[in-house]
Amino acid sequence: MDPMDDGPRKRDRVEDLPSARVTPRRWAGAVVWLVPLVAILGAGVLMYDRIREYGPEITIRFRDGSGIRVAQTPIRYRGVQVGEVTGIALSEDHRHVEVKARLQRSAASIAREGSVFWIVRPELEFGNVTGLSTVITGPEIQALPGTGEETSTFTGLESAPAGLELRGLKIVVRTGNLGSLQRNSPVYYRGVEVGVVQETTLAPGSTAVDVHVLIRQRYAPLVRANSVFWNASGVSVSGGIFKGVELKLESLRSLAAGGINFATPNNSGSPAPEGQVFQLHATSRKEWLAWAPRITLPPVEEDSAAPVRSRGATTGATGKQ
Repeated sequence: MDPMDDGPRKRDRVEDLPSARVTPRRWAGAVVWLVPLVAILGAGVLMYDRIREYGPEITIRFRDGSGIRVAQTPIRYRGVQVGEVTGIALSEDHRHVEVKARLQRSAASIAREGSVFWIVRPELEFGNVTGLSTVITGPEIQALPGTGEETSTFTGLESAPAGLELRGLKIVVRTGNLGSLQRNSPVYYRGVEVGVVQETTLAPGSTAVDVHVLIRQRYAPLVRANSVFWNASGVSVSGGIFKGVELKLESLRSLAAGGINFATPNNSGSPAPEGQVFQLHATSRKEWLAWAPRITLPPVEEDSAAPVRSRGATTGATGKQ
């Protein structure tokens, strides 16, 4: 058989085979648009959540804005971030730095009159070390809420307000010479820290120095109208050839940063009123150290008292080592 005769048959068989029908997929184009649509919806949800967290925008005026960074410097209250810096600019008179910040919605109540803001930077002073956590992260702004009307403009403090958040009895201890007393110096009663020096100012007439003291609320009953205060700073050395040498050190902290001690007589008088002025004696008297009135203190309240430190360098009420 001639091989050429198979040609027409093969062509007939090929023509008899069914042809494939190609149907275009209508949903293929939809998939192409579905991906970016989902991405847009996701971004919209995230943006909505972000906007929903936004609270009021405030402006804080500081004398120095060193270290503050936009979108990096947080605003914190009780260790929790409640806002973030959104802008920094000089005031029109170039004497202040205006820091704009956005508070979180949950912290919107901080934008009220009486709220206090200050910048926390690492500080190393003799007897006082603060802000070490900001060495790596940079400065942060601390807030203390007020209770006044809503506002958006504030004047920041240059440093943390000593004892401002604590409730208690505020009195004045007047002295002729401030010595080593300073802001944040401790106030002791029988070796226990019960208060803090908030600030020091000149007395009326500039003839003395007024030391403004906050006695924490729980320990306020210890201060009576007839209580006596004396300077607990430094080291006192006394003695003689036959008596020997007596060394009296109130505490290592008071040696560095100053301190005040006080005592109340056994026949304790009426409670000291707010703002009473006491005289600050240079040293204590022997009879003062022997006073031991029985005064009942209220239970510890969460926000009324800070942690109390005891002077490990002293024994009893005499302050002797």
